[in-house]
Amino acid sequence: METPKETRIVEQILDAIADQRLPAGTRLGEQALSDHFSCNRTQVRRALAALTAYQVVEHLPHRGASVATPTAEDARDVFQARRAVETAICRNALRRATAEDLAALRAHLTEEDRAKDDGDRSEAIRLSRGFHNLLARIAGNAVLARYVQELTMRSSLIIGLYGTQARTLCAKDEHLSLVEAIAARDEAGALRLMDAHLRHIEAGISFSESRVPAGTLSSMLGGGSRRS
Repeated sequence: METPKETRIVEQILDAIADQRLPAGTRLGEQALSDHFSCNRTQVRRALAALTAYQVVEHLPHRGASVATPTAEDARDVFQARRAVETAICRNALRRATAEDLAALRAHLTEEDRAKDDGDRSEAIRLSRGFHNLLARIAGNAVLARYVQELTMRSSLIIGLYGTQARTLCAKDEHLSLVEAIAARDEAGALRLMDAHLRHIEAGISFSESRVPAGTLSSMLGGGSRRS
């Protein structure tokens, strides 16, 4: 299980990727990360292992860890898998959601709207990931929830590396419309909205632009949110 320190390392690396400060292929040196986060290298290794398990980080012989480089085919596979898994999640959540669950979803939307209004792209992407994970928990299937956690992590990598600034951020009312359909027990509408939502995000991904690292690893991580 991750410690709060390891969770902070994971989240800040994801934030930096989402904010397009850590391009694909950026080396993630253990000592540099240890110095930046004021922690020991064992904690860094555990955080990198968690990111590796989600295929956000890759390890190459004699080179160590680096930000993964997903291909266009990887992106298609991830979003196809998300549509399949999240259709089942959406259906289960619609049937199981209580008034408290719906209140939690709406409270989450308030946080998302605040991040978008503030222009905080990395926070908006993190909260979008959180929305889908919250929906999975409400759906009540632990196996599907685990799949969504992995897939949304990989989506964050793909969006951060190759997403256009405007199109990969969810339209402001997409999650709201989905919550309202769930509240109304409109299964056909909710499934249609989920499919359209995921296709909209995927449509904003472009592999035509390549980005190169700019500055030291610490400087690229330095602008991210600091969470305990």
